[in-house]
Amino acid sequence: MANPRVTVEALVDGWGAELSQACAGRHILAIQDTSEFNFSTTRERSRGLGEIGKGLGRGVLLHAMLGVDAETGGILGLAAGRIWTRDGRVSVPHRNRPLSEKESHRWLSTAEAAKTVLARAHMVTEISDRESDIYEKWARLPEPGFHILTRAMADRSILEGGGKLSSAPLQLAGTANVAVRARPGRPARTARLVTRFGPVAIKRPANRARQAGLAETVEVHLIEVCEEDAPPGAAPISWRLLTTHKVEDAVMAWRVVGWYRQRWHIEQFFRTLKQQGLQLEDSQLENAERLIKLAAIAARAACTIMQLVQARDGRSEQDARIAFSPTEIQALHALLPELEGKTTLQKNPHPPETLAWAAWIIAKLGGWDGYPKSKPPGPITFRHGLQYFKSLTHGWRLRNV
Repeated sequence: MANPRVTVEALVDGWGAELSQACAGRHILAIQDTSEFNFSTTRERSRGLGEIGKGLGRGVLLHAMLGVDAETGGILGLAAGRIWTRDGRVSVPHRNRPLSEKESHRWLSTAEAAKTVLARAHMVTEISDRESDIYEKWARLPEPGFHILTRAMADRSILEGGGKLSSAPLQLAGTANVAVRARPGRPARTARLVTRFGPVAIKRPANRARQAGLAETVEVHLIEVCEEDAPPGAAPISWRLLTTHKVEDAVMAWRVVGWYRQRWHIEQFFRTLKQQGLQLEDSQLENAERLIKLAAIAARAACTIMQLVQARDGRSEQDARIAFSPTEIQALHALLPELEGKTTLQKNPHPPETLAWAAWIIAKLGGWDGYPKSKPPGPITFRHGLQYFKSLTHGWRLRNV
């Protein structure tokens, strides 16, 4: 962490190495979001960290983009991102600063960086939540093969009738019962969703009028998703989705809703970095620069853990190369005989060099007993297994020099 030749920029640039190959010929959902990591500090021990949240804590902000296969939901890797800590407070009011000088510029810069990583993909759909509903993003990012799908932040002005998104004429796509995943403070439930869709042209906000080259309108499609009869005490689902994809029938409307629901992966990614796996916020490193480097390394590890959890049941046909280098795969082959038993139940049941095959080996290294009827290995087991495996692989490299 102290080596000046190891920079956070180089670590983040290395995130997309596997994804750039794995994305070839696929439709990729490029899902991005930001999370704060609160590290323990005192008035005398700030660790060089800036304020986060409402100024009640100090820590690091991590913005990441995950690449997910649109057809299978399989996580293929990290595409791009940014990690930083704040250096004091900005005195210039937010509205008086250009976008390039705001933290919100990360929504555009990350997507632009991902275009290079995902160049071999058949199609890319960038997915993000309300905070990234920035007009400049709609006006500048889309291009052939690169689409945007974002939840609207506000009731934007539209060209049609001089109205708002809420007054746009929409066509009914129908209703569907959808399983809603549990979250802290919210149990899982089945929601009855009503969906409507239609084309709209969103208008350039008045405060952007002076920006050169910014189109006056951007044509997109609007999809409204509303929950009927939400249970007592539960906030009903209410999404207003905007996308550059053409949504001309109910089938496409529901398909886009399905893509947006894949945003759950980025939330799970941050949970893996925090409570459910790596417990990054427990680090005792004293220096902010080193904490930022640690976050960059941990982000890649968290992505690998999620890939292994996805693959553990053997239903995935993902190649192990989306998570492991050729040298690491050689090491996995060498370790396998030491981990398998003599009976069929003690053998790795998955095809060699698949991600499921690798997950079985890593889970065994992490303390899992390997029996089919045992509780499936979770993020913590894979974390322990990966730590052990990385140490073994270092020795394997030295052996083969």
